[in-house]
Amino acid sequence: MKKTLEDHAARFDEMAAEYDDSKSEEYRACAELVIRHAAPEADDVVLDLATGTGAIGLALAPDAEFVVGRDISEGMLEQAREKAADRGIENVEFGEGRFREPGVDRNIDVVVSNFAMHHLSDEEKREAIEAIGALEPTRFVLGDVMLFGEADPSEPFYSPEVDDPATVGVLADALTDAGFALTAVEQVHEQVGVLVAERPGGAVDADAAAATDAASRDDADQESA
Repeated sequence: MKKTLEDHAARFDEMAAEYDDSKSEEYRACAELVIRHAAPEADDVVLDLATGTGAIGLALAPDAEFVVGRDISEGMLEQAREKAADRGIENVEFGEGRFREPGVDRNIDVVVSNFAMHHLSDEEKREAIEAIGALEPTRFVLGDVMLFGEADPSEPFYSPEVDDPATVGVLADALTDAGFALTAVEQVHEQVGVLVAERPGGAVDADAAAATDAASRDDADQESA
């Protein structure tokens, strides 16, 4: 991690009020894909990690039994709570938590996260995915800054001072090692995408295996370039 959790929390506290209006088209496209792929059932409990102002969690709440939002920024959480109250959404709860220590006491069915895990180092990402896997959700949908090709720090999605994005292959391997099967890879930009991972009931199906193999091949191609 390029900065401490406290540094990140303070930075997001400062931008909380303007956060929703400051996002790029690629960020919004990524968020829409996360919402679409999350697809909770009426009896599902959703965990939205690094929920920010609650945009994704609140969008999923009407289709889910309950949504738990977790973030390290109290300023962001206050915005999420205000939006929930304004919209009359009651099946949500927002509180402090982080990837490796989400602080939940419910059975979780679906985990989502958008544009946050890239602040962690690759090893910290692996630990975070292991912690998510330990919750035994049926589905994990990750939207984030992730590298499909050569890293380009000049692009607005990647700031070396605070960001540490992984390649798609690194994320795919971490998901597989945590017991997930990668079932979809959505590329929004060369540095932005969405990964959909599920916990197979039995053998990994052909589509999941193909998605994982493709991600691994892309990573291998990048390393040999």
